[in-house]
Amino acid sequence: MFSTTAPLAERLRPRTLADYVGQDKLVGPNGPLRRAIESNTVPSMILWGPPGVGKTTLALLIAEATKRPFHSLSAISSGVKDLREILSKPMGIFSPILFIDEIHRYNKSQQDALLGAVEKGQVTLIGATTENPSFEINSALLSRCQVYILEALGEQELREMIERALERDAWLHSKKLTFKSYDALLRLSGGDGRKLLNLFEQVVLGEGEKSEIVLTDELVTRTAQQTMARYDKSGEQHYDIISAFIKSLRGGDPNAALYWMARMIVAGEDPVFIARRMLIMASEDIGNANPTAMIMANACIQAVKAIGYPECRIILSQVAVYLATSPKSNASYLAIDEAMALAEKTAHLPVPLALRNAPTKLMKQIGYGKEYKYSHSYEGNFAQQNFMPDDLKGTTLYKPGQNAREDEIKRRLQQWWGEWYGY
Repeated sequence: MFSTTAPLAERLRPRTLADYVGQDKLVGPNGPLRRAIESNTVPSMILWGPPGVGKTTLALLIAEATKRPFHSLSAISSGVKDLREILSKPMGIFSPILFIDEIHRYNKSQQDALLGAVEKGQVTLIGATTENPSFEINSALLSRCQVYILEALGEQELREMIERALERDAWLHSKKLTFKSYDALLRLSGGDGRKLLNLFEQVVLGEGEKSEIVLTDELVTRTAQQTMARYDKSGEQHYDIISAFIKSLRGGDPNAALYWMARMIVAGEDPVFIARRMLIMASEDIGNANPTAMIMANACIQAVKAIGYPECRIILSQVAVYLATSPKSNASYLAIDEAMALAEKTAHLPVPLALRNAPTKLMKQIGYGKEYKYSHSYEGNFAQQNFMPDDLKGTTLYKPGQNAREDEIKRRLQQWWGEWYGY
């Protein structure tokens, strides 16, 4: 039983998968993680998502459903010694679950200490992180884990959590609560179930011993202003402000971009996090309209790591202004998404014989590499030929954006391919 003095979010923590709210794509009836749990073939994994969406709860439920021993560590307070102590314990029939919260805070040597145990199946690792694993988890460990993306909870799921709280929590059940509006409670939670329930509890506690309480948007907002910090690096403001920053860069407004970046700086945000988001933006939103933007953003990361605060604020400012005032194009971003969608549908299509490697005599005899045109043997280092699977010949994925750099690219593609790709 959970303690009645524990926060509401803890008192209502689900005990079974049937009680788990959200993440239907993963743990719904046909979700891949649900199937793995039911067949007791749970892989080592990284759960990546914003705070309060059920990462810790899901790890606990996996251990419960598969009847495995459960060990939990926080990357903030544990180290290699703690890992070795757990790894030294005898295994049962199934490998125990090792849950590491905020695993992105482990340094390289700490992450390396997990490699052998994960690879041998000595433990089933479940790491939870709010940061992009591609940046924060070393490639060796990441390659041994399945990454599952958890999404912020939607309005329907948040309302379901409120209804469950009213129905199942004895303390709330003893109150006569009337909701005039859910809007402020849902909005201020920012898709974070834990924040939703704890704010709900604070609102009710703030009304003292009243037996009848009317919950209004004004009451919820007033309580939130009294109890919630203006910027939580792992909470709603973190995601809202970085979103505003990136949208300002994309929208060509250096003034707004500098303001939102300053909000993050004065709140103590990690400068490398800001720089990394600018690198992503430089490729996603600027791309080939100005390839130098990506070089600038990458150099920004290296410089920020080298000198740190407070001097790195100047570099962050310079690059933010450069990105905001640069011409924009998302053509490459759209192209790879379209290409990946097409690849998933057409993975059965063979590579044309002309493009296949022919390292043996037999392969050459059956036509591998035959009729391939070596571009450098032709005028202008170009020879028109089909590089796509035969069934996809002429399929256009990259459509140059409307800017000076990509106008030049488009003219070159028109010269090379003419109507082949419809340029």
